[in-house]
Amino acid sequence: MSLNIPSPERPRTLEEAKQWMLQRLESRFHPLNALNLKDGPQEIAGVPGLDGQNWGGYWGSLGDQTLEASEQAQKSGRHSEAKELLEKATGLYFIGRFPCPNHPAKQRCAQAERETYLALSRYWVEPIERVEVPFQGKAGEGSSVPILIRRPREKAMPPVVIMWGGVDACKEQMTAACNAILAKGIATVAMDNAGTGESPVRGVVDAHRQFLAVMDWVESQSDWRGGRVGLLGRSFGGYWATKLAHLAPDRIAGAVNWGGGAHFMFQPEWIAASRYPDSYLMELVETRSLMLGAGNDDEYIAFFKRLSLLDQGLLDQPSAPLLLVNGKEDRQCPVADIHLLTEHGSPKTVRFFPGGHMGLTPQTLPTIVDWLAAQVQGATP
Repeated sequence: MSLNIPSPERPRTLEEAKQWMLQRLESRFHPLNALNLKDGPQEIAGVPGLDGQNWGGYWGSLGDQTLEASEQAQKSGRHSEAKELLEKATGLYFIGRFPCPNHPAKQRCAQAERETYLALSRYWVEPIERVEVPFQGKAGEGSSVPILIRRPREKAMPPVVIMWGGVDACKEQMTAACNAILAKGIATVAMDNAGTGESPVRGVVDAHRQFLAVMDWVESQSDWRGGRVGLLGRSFGGYWATKLAHLAPDRIAGAVNWGGGAHFMFQPEWIAASRYPDSYLMELVETRSLMLGAGNDDEYIAFFKRLSLLDQGLLDQPSAPLLLVNGKEDRQCPVADIHLLTEHGSPKTVRFFPGGHMGLTPQTLPTIVDWLAAQVQGATP
């Protein structure tokens, strides 16, 4: 269905937010694809407020009740029901920490989501292996990068795709992409975007360090083809996929920028125009500020502007093969950045889809996965 909700020039009211959520639920679009269609409308109707305490407390309580029911079902031997309830609890906790864990109630949901997601994966054909990749962080940064690995069954020496989300989708939201890529016989590594989730760094100019550390670790493993990997950066994460494609082209078989920026996105005029995009529920500025480590609007604007790949002088350098994907009417990330990228450096592959941010259609993810599979499966081991 079409998402024809006008883009407000102010934060949404609670009732406007509920309308937005219901439309996203019916369309099965992020972030409401985490809820099930049966219970979602009633759960949305009960949201008491959009502030951290009301939001995180409400969804967290629903998650707790569902998790307890799952545990009871498991003890009684009703394993299929236990799995279904555990999946539901994971989605409720995700919504509870959405869009970012900027309140203790939302932080509790974030931790619960991570735990239930790992537990849920034990029911999958290709369960998750969580690894803490060593990371030489600067003062005040972390010392490891947590990653979630899934390997295709009965596939020796598979190629690898490393993926991450944007400002609100963490490694736990990579399930659909992982499933589609695993079906191609390719191993997946999901990690958090810089400044989000369990990332050890903020979204600073040199945050590419955490991605390179994961690439180093992947390359050091002997049971897959990690020398030339695929990269998938979703939403804001597409920015880092683009940067890495220019910084380490010989190590990357192909990189996808799925809805991310490069230059225009980080300019003050776009920041002002995209403050309340129709594609976002609430707290976009607050979520980006947390990612950047910005404490006020002035820092937010200044920190964002530093990220421009054009100003960093990277865009005229050779890059790994790049697929640029977005919706034609994106108001969260300017499509002008795709046009800019095609005017510099190595030739790029471009695919526009109808609609707004990320061009969410039934064909979008399959198009991305087919392109990535062709790149990594044709790469030299």
